[in-house]
Amino acid sequence: MQPPGPPPAYTPTNGDFTFVSSADAEDLSGSIAPPDVKLNLGGDFIKESTATTFLRQRGYGWLLEVEDDDPEDNKPLLEELDIDLKDIYYKIRCVLMPMPSLGFNRQVVRDNPDFWGPLAVVLFFSMISLYGQFRVVSWIITIWIFGSLTIFLLARVLGGEVAYGQVLGVIGYSLLPLIVIAPILLVVGSFEVMSTLIKLFGVFWAAYSAASLLVGEEFKTKKPLLIYPIFLLYIYFLSLYTGV
Repeated sequence: MQPPGPPPAYTPTNGDFTFVSSADAEDLSGSIAPPDVKLNLGGDFIKESTATTFLRQRGYGWLLEVEDDDPEDNKPLLEELDIDLKDIYYKIRCVLMPMPSLGFNRQVVRDNPDFWGPLAVVLFFSMISLYGQFRVVSWIITIWIFGSLTIFLLARVLGGEVAYGQVLGVIGYSLLPLIVIAPILLVVGSFEVMSTLIKLFGVFWAAYSAASLLVGEEFKTKKPLLIYPIFLLYIYFLSLYTGV
């Protein structure tokens, strides 16, 4: 009886492991490439990394979501703050040239009020009033807010149909005549008579611009009751500038 022969050689298939000796392993080299995972998004295949796939499998795919840009977030700064420079410039012209014969639609100052234009005028008037009297800045802003509130309440009591925002805008814009006469007063300040006339002219100019917009036909015979406090308000504004 012959002794059993050596077992037949085993050839591994593609799915089996191949064991090699340590001596043969020195001649082997290579790398293991991670599997490519592709997502089908609307027909386009996008290759994802292993980390992305891991996050999605664990339910953290929301971390990878990118929100679309909202067109509302790309507005210019002036539009975002609701600042219309052309509208402000037109209102400034309407206040500085209050004569009806010039053809300006002056009612836009009252009917379409804004906040930033009057605020800029009041702040500019405060800046030119800073010379030697820093405390007047807060006073000018306070008088603008509460003086406008007083005119508003008085107008409502007298039967006028006006909103506080409209009064605030008209009173603020109508400070422009006082800003115009400010550099003139610096030149003719030593001439008392001339200086007084220019001050009166500036106050009348400002009061007329404001009163012609706020005092409508609905007041009828009550117009002086509203024009007079407006006139006093601008006298007080001027006194804050001159320091009197």
